[in-house]
Amino acid sequence: MKAVVTGANGYIGSHLVNELAENNHAVIAVDYSFQNINANSINKTTDIYCDDINYFEEFEKPDVLIHLACKNVPIHNSLYHIETIPKNFKFIKNMIDNGLKHVVTVGSMHDIGYYEGCVPESAEPHPMSFYGVSKDTLRKLVEIYTKDKDVTYQHLRFFYTYGDDELSSGSVFSKILEMAKNGQKTFPFTDGKNQFDYLEIHELARQIRAVVEQKEVTGIINCCSGKPTAIKDKVEEFIKQNGLDIKPDYGKYPTRPYDSPCIYGATEKINKILKNNFIS
Repeated sequence: MKAVVTGANGYIGSHLVNELAENNHAVIAVDYSFQNINANSINKTTDIYCDDINYFEEFEKPDVLIHLACKNVPIHNSLYHIETIPKNFKFIKNMIDNGLKHVVTVGSMHDIGYYEGCVPESAEPHPMSFYGVSKDTLRKLVEIYTKDKDVTYQHLRFFYTYGDDELSSGSVFSKILEMAKNGQKTFPFTDGKNQFDYLEIHELARQIRAVVEQKEVTGIINCCSGKPTAIKDKVEEFIKQNGLDIKPDYGKYPTRPYDSPCIYGATEKINKILKNNFIS
């Protein structure tokens, strides 16, 4: 399989490129730099928002596009997310119109908005940030555009990711590492009682690979653990595992109004994919 990965040098993208290449897939990595990619990939700095490029030909007629590229991810209400909706759709449309048969877009639990409990793929999204709106809107546009075409379309919903945290952008774990390196002994935190779905970054890359290696399961697919864990427990586990001399000062920050007390993903689809592809 030949896969194009946009946003290839990012936190998730770099791990996905390595995962695909290590499992004998050809990878076209698209980004502005490539220092986080260790795999044998073809690296391209092509601007994906041009109107006069046949991207299907530019990227050597790939079997699948995995569109991860997204700036300002930690800034959920950046207007960038709204302004680039038509640009991202035009890029994907360009690939499809010129011959692409398999498209994968990505979003997150922020597509859903406020939700309590286990999130099935069928849950009706009500995003509460520009980031969530942009991801859900792009999904709907591509879903409509591919409905009557011979194109496999999958939209992956991510939850919380951890691991290789120095590479992550704006996660609580990367911030803890930075504060510990700066000599801080404590840091202000919420009460830590909210429960989220956490998935280790290499496991996320493995799940994405499993999804794109098959075409039977389509539509929205949760990439997740299916297990709610209190952020307090995860933070303390992280500090202990990394041997950090720093402690959270609980209750100093209020819980964000759009953070559910407990949210996690349903795993029926991803478990079916992993089982059918014999990926353990």
